[in-house]
This record gives sequence, C-alpha cells and structure tokens, in this order.
Amino acid sequence: MDLLLTTGTSASPSAATGGQTSPVTLVALYPGPALRLDPALAIAEANAEAEDMMDSDPRWLPDLRSWLSASSVAPGLRSVPVESLRGIMIVEWAGVPLPDGGFLLLGRDDTLERQLRHTLTESRRRYKDLVEVSSDFAWETGPDGTFVFVSHKGALGYPADALIGRDPRSLALEEAEDLPMPFDSRRPVDQTELWLKGADGTPACVVASALPLFGQQGDWIGARGVCRDVTEQVLRSNELARIRNRERLLGHIVHTLRDRLDAAEALAVAATETARALSADGCRIYRAEEGTGGGGQGGGRVALSLVAEFGAELPDVGAALLDRIANGEGLVADRLGDIQLIGERTEYRQAVNGALLVWRAGDSEPWDDDDRQLMSGVADHIGIAHAHLAYQERLRRLSERDGLTGLFNRRTFFERLEESISRPDSGPSALLYVDLDNFKAVNDLHGHQQGDTVLKAIGTLLTTGVRPGDLPGRLGGDEFVLWLGRTDEAKARIVAERLLKGMRELAHLSASPEKPLGLSIGIAVHTPGRGESVRELTDRADAAMYDAKKSGKGHYALAPAYQAVPEMSSSDVSAAEPAP
Repeated sequence: MDLLLTTGTSASPSAATGGQTSPVTLVALYPGPALRLDPALAIAEANAEAEDMMDSDPRWLPDLRSWLSASSVAPGLRSVPVESLRGIMIVEWAGVPLPDGGFLLLGRDDTLERQLRHTLTESRRRYKDLVEVSSDFAWETGPDGTFVFVSHKGALGYPADALIGRDPRSLALEEAEDLPMPFDSRRPVDQTELWLKGADGTPACVVASALPLFGQQGDWIGARGVCRDVTEQVLRSNELARIRNRERLLGHIVHTLRDRLDAAEALAVAATETARALSADGCRIYRAEEGTGGGGQGGGRVALSLVAEFGAELPDVGAALLDRIANGEGLVADRLGDIQLIGERTEYRQAVNGALLVWRAGDSEPWDDDDRQLMSGVADHIGIAHAHLAYQERLRRLSERDGLTGLFNRRTFFERLEESISRPDSGPSALLYVDLDNFKAVNDLHGHQQGDTVLKAIGTLLTTGVRPGDLPGRLGGDEFVLWLGRTDEAKARIVAERLLKGMRELAHLSASPEKPLGLSIGIAVHTPGRGESVRELTDRADAAMYDAKKSGKGHYALAPAYQAVPEMSSSDVSAAEPAP
C-alpha cells in the first residue's frame, strides 16, 4: 500500500509545503476507512467510512491498538475481521507512525482478494487431491513426444519415474503401434478408447482425453491429458454381452420347444437352432428309452434313442460314446476321425432323460468356454423339454387309452375310425367287433381281480401282431374292437382265426370247464365311396358278432355287404305316413 504523505505536523495543505499532504487531509480524502490516533492511541481523526465501521462493529479497534502498542518500529500491515451490514469483511490496515507519537491507520477492503486467493488455493488443493485419489492418471508429453509428467501413482503397473522420458508408443500393443494416439495428438481428443500394454505384459484398456499444447509461434510443444483404466469394466461388459447372447439363444430355443405342439417337430426345430447357435455343422438330440435307469442315481444304465437331428451326416458314433455322455458327468469332448464333437446328458430332477450331441469339422475353431456354457444351458432346457413332452405323452395316453388294457378308449377309437374311413384312398378295410364269452362267470366265481387279468390278456391279444395303421380298442366291459386298415375279407378272416386260436391258449383263465372263455367276433368289411357312416359300420359288425354268438360262441361271422338305404322322395314319405 503506497502512502502519499510525509511525517510533517502541518494541519493543512499549502503550496508552501511543496504539495505534501497532511495526515488530517489524508484521513479526510482517503477512499477507504482511515484513522489518526494520538500518542495515547485515542481517535484524533476518522473519516466517514471508519466511523461507519465503528458504529457497525467496534470490536476491531482494540485489536489494532494492541497491535500498535506492541510494535517498537513501523508496524506494517494488519488484517482484522469487521462485521458489517454486508457480512463479515476483512480489512487490511497499514499503520504509519507520526512525529507526535501517534499513528495514521489506512484501511483497505481485502475481502474479495482474500476470497479469490482462498478459492484458488482450495481449487489447487482439490485438483491435487482428486488427481492423487483418482484411478485416472494424468500425464504430459514434451516436444519430443516423451512423458515429461505422470501423476505420482504411475500407470499400468509402472511407477511414475519409470514413465518419465519414455515414448508412449512403447506402451502400445504390437498391432496398434501405427494407430493414432492421444499422447502426440495435434487436436483435442475426448474419451478415446485404446489398448495399451501393462508392466506385466497383459493388455489394458484405457479411455483417454487430451489437449494439444502449442507455443507462441503456433508450434506443437506436447500434449496434456488423463487416462482411465477401464479394463475390468470392458471385460465385464464383454462377459455380460456374451451372457446376454447366450440367454437370447437359449430363450429362442426354449420358445421353440414351448410353442410347438408336436413333440417330434419341436425337437427337430430345437436341433436346428442349437446347431446354429453353436455354429456347429450338426446336432442330434437323444431321448432315454422308457424303463431305463436314471443314471447316477443308483438306477441302471441309460439307453438312448435318436429323436431329432440336423445338419451334416455324422458317422456312427457308437454305443460307447453315447454311454459316456448319458452315464457320465459333465460335458464330453471327443474326436471322431476329422470331426470334433461335444456331448452332454440332459436331466430333469437329477434323473438322466436324454443327451445332446453337436459336431464341427476338424479344421473349425475348437470349442471354447462360451460354446461349453451355451451347450450346458441348451442341455438343461432340452432336459426340461424331454420331461415336459413325456408328461404330455402320459396325459395324452391317459386321455386316449383305457386304463386297464392300454387299448384306445371308446371316444378315441371312434374319432380315429372316423378319420380313417373319411380318407377316399384308404381302400377296403375291416372292423372286427369282439365280445368275450362266459366272462361274467369269471367275475362271479373268482372276483374282479381275476376278471381284470382276463381283460388285460385280451388287450395283449388284440395288440399282438397289429400293424401301425390298425386300431385296437375297448368299448367298455367285455366288448372290444379292432380296425384293420387296407384289409379285405380274406385277410380279416385270417386275423379272426388268429384271435380265436390265441383265445384258446387263455383257457386256464376260464371260470370253469363248463364255462370256457371264448370270443365271438363279428366282421364288417368297409368299402370307401359307398357313404357308409361309422355308426352304420359298427352296427353291421355288432350284428355279425351276435350272429356268431347264436352259432354257439367261440366263432366269427361275416356281416353282409353294406347296402345304402335309398333316400325317400316327398311323395314316398307322404304315402308312408298313416292316414288321419
């Protein structure tokens, strides 16, 4: 603070003083707060600003007096807080000793400047702290492109001292050495991702932001920036992307299995989608044969049968490999000639119910961890699908089959018979209506348990030797039917003879020699195109069965050929009506 005054005692300015300003005049004219204290440090003169300060907060003056009284020479500068209407202000006072032993005090509002200095200091400290605690590392390169500054923590496993003077390009991966880098960039760089080489040689992904530095002549003199190591985030993101991709593929396969009503079609589509999801040349889905063990649960070995496949032809894998897959644990990898394959068993509630097998050509990429994890996920869902389909099949069998004999029940038999005779190209076929002879005596003498044994034996007899298109059924009680597709009268007679012969082998189940078990069979041959309905066909076969009973039981009878009933005209109907 420059003071334009002398230590003279003149009370007023004049030309005679040579332009010197007296303390009294200076106090009055000073733009800030000013005071003149006498030798006893009492206020001898004060300008308006100083008086306002004393009115607002008189506590600052004793502090100044203590300061002045303790000074043996020129006191210099002193800052004191003053409470004003604007809040706390910091006033810096300059104390000047006067010849009479008093002091001239000139004040300056130092509040804003102090705040600015404090803010700048805090900002620098804050920046320093943030740089030190941040996972980012700050750096600066010089005109030669080498590091001239690296934050004290260092970077990429290197200490800061090991990087100073080093060319940043020596940190680049070999395949990226010629790519642009932020360390020598001539333009601003914002959030650029690049891969560098850590101190241990492992790749590290960093996100860099940088600003180029230019000299007064516009020449490039380096760059300054920060890098953030995001290797873990990138790896996690890549893993998450792989997981999401697996979930998407699995979801697609699951929807395929769930949305297809036909079991064989669902598994065929699942085999196709599994091969595509794994970039495989082919896929096979096996299912555990009914009655084989559960594998690993104390049961017997699991026997597999192929239920769906897709892709290139696969040589015979052999029973040994399938046995390893179904009865072992975990994923099985093997080679078959020039083919590499992996297989895994499918389970439901810890019971093996099938296997999944995929393969690639030998010169393809080997199976990696992603392939194996996706394979395991698919196998889990195929296992669930096998269990779901088995449950559906059980429900369908329960709804379609007679619970005791396993034959088609009445409803299902007639539905399928309707479908069969409605096909115009079905050719001649035959319906056999079968009724047990002397069955009531078995129940009366030996009980219903023995009767059930007889009915089961009849069910076995009717299903033995039947072709895929034939329909054996139980209508209820001791009445059975057998539909023989594409069968003429001669073949129907042969089947009837076979049934009668088979029944004679069940004579030991009869109630007594006087009441031997037997069959009465009625045969009705159906010829397509004549308009015969299922009801009419059944009635003809039923009538023929009663004819067989009348002939002494244990026989068969042939129903007369179907004769269509001519439609009556309106005049015939009128003539047939009784007269009123």
